[in-house]
Amino acid sequence: MTDINKTVQKWHASFKKGTDFDSWGQLVEAIDEYQILARHLQKEVQSTTNSSELSEDQKKTLGKIATCLELRSTALQTAQTQEEFKLEDLKTLEPIIKNILSYNKDFPFDVQPVPIRKILAPGEEENLEFEEEDEAGAGVGSPDLFTTRVPGAAEGTLLPRLPSEPGMALLTIKIEKIGLKDAGQCIDPYVTVSVKDINGVDLTPVQDTPVATRKEDMYVHFAVDVEIQKHIEKLPKGAAIFFEFKHYKPKKRFTSTKCFAFMEMDEIKAGHIVIELYKKPTDFKRKKLHLLTKKPLYLHLHQTLHKE
Repeated sequence: MTDINKTVQKWHASFKKGTDFDSWGQLVEAIDEYQILARHLQKEVQSTTNSSELSEDQKKTLGKIATCLELRSTALQTAQTQEEFKLEDLKTLEPIIKNILSYNKDFPFDVQPVPIRKILAPGEEENLEFEEEDEAGAGVGSPDLFTTRVPGAAEGTLLPRLPSEPGMALLTIKIEKIGLKDAGQCIDPYVTVSVKDINGVDLTPVQDTPVATRKEDMYVHFAVDVEIQKHIEKLPKGAAIFFEFKHYKPKKRFTSTKCFAFMEMDEIKAGHIVIELYKKPTDFKRKKLHLLTKKPLYLHLHQTLHKE
């Protein structure tokens, strides 16, 4: 079997894995699989090597499949658009990806290939199950496809405190530090803070802290205040505040989510709190959680409640 045949088999297996997860209601896993496969297809589309065994038309078809994977992934993450691209629609593409080497018909959906994203999905590089590459290797495709050097990114996207309302409380969370066994090796580390409902849907704007400037022993220090953009009383039952620790990987040239933590509503109280760290990918529905390490390393926070 040629290399391209093996690759196509792996694409098909990944596609089937994603749609199976989707069918079973394991949406977090489905989203991850869809996004990972979409990146692989996009990298193939943008490959400029002369050794590619795919024609330009076949590459264009792969790019359109990647677009459909993105559309389904987005539909699963946004409750209001769940019907925009259905699982049944996506499943019609299975024979196309399986037989891409001989496919020569019109694509069934009016979509166009989209540019590859510059920042990968949370945990993506550790979940490339069918891409066997070593950490020190050059990777697959052009090394310049991924970059996170966005102007102004180091300053973060933190928002000011909301206006107070009588009888309602606002929450300020100071992210003090995070304990990691390889803290000193993290490049341009920052934390993405989001508030999600029980289904993983955003309840407030997502905020990024500035890049941390101090690493000491086994800690990355932030000492930065994050203003939660909703009064505590307005948060629904089952909501949680998520903290995703991200850092830049120069060998692979993209930003990676290293781990995440979350705080549930019954943990909102003034004062210091330490919360456990979990392995990626970030599970906003809190269904399958796995601790990052058995060592006593945590995310250290300090909460301040503001109430008139």
